Amino acid sequence: MVRDANTKQAASEKQLREARGKIDMLQAEVTALKTLVITSTPSSPNRELHPQLQSPSKAVFRKGHGRNKSASSAVVTATSQSLPVESVSTECKEVDSILFAEFQAWKESPTLEKSCSFLERIYREDVGPCLDFTKQELSELVREAVEQNTLTIEPVATQALPVVKVSAMECGGPKKCALSGLSRACKHRIKLGDSGNYYYISPSCRARITAVCNFFTYIRYIQQGLVRQDVELIYWEMMRLRREMSMAKLGFYPSAM
Repeated sequence: MVRDANTKQAASEKQLREARGKIDMLQAEVTALKTLVITSTPSSPNRELHPQLQSPSKAVFRKGHGRNKSASSAVVTATSQSLPVESVSTECKEVDSILFAEFQAWKESPTLEKSCSFLERIYREDVGPCLDFTKQELSELVREAVEQNTLTIEPVATQALPVVKVSAMECGGPKKCALSGLSRACKHRIKLGDSGNYYYISPSCRARITAVCNFFTYIRYIQQGLVRQDVELIYWEMMRLRREMSMAKLGFYPSAM
């Protein structure tokens, strides 16, 4: 009985010593946290508490998440993990197998006819929506002029042009877009073929027309044999031009427009 009592007493004393050690460690951690908080002010921030203020070589994440050695390290880690991560500038690309097969079939015998599956898709998904303006009748005329390469875009002079056909009729105006019908500052106007009519267009409409014209110019160069690059490079250039049409349709355009 005496032996059992001594064994239990020794075990109790051991547990007491371990508990006191944990209490001392927690008190030290609380003290460290108070020091970090108190010494961090807007005029003199504590760099340990705000690792984003450290130099790039020092502000790194701590390895491992198995066990935090102190509460202060947990605070720093949590703060570090909440920092925004810089977006990766490199763009990832992956070839769509169906679209690439259609492109290859078109590339073997380039044509401007809408009947081929490759151009039919681009007309449906990009060209058509990009040239679909509020004024439907004028939109059709613009689409035909772009396809026939007879559309002219010119800047509007600040003063009256010195030479203008007497029969020329200007639709819209410097402050009203002929295609959208909206009140916009129009810095350019278009002419369709040999027509004497001029149509003022807004920067957004100009961006949409220009994006489609750039695409048609490129496929005409391919058809004429002027583009001599790897097939995949040509494919991605066409995808870039398609993206420009999509962005213009959504209303994005350079400020220079």
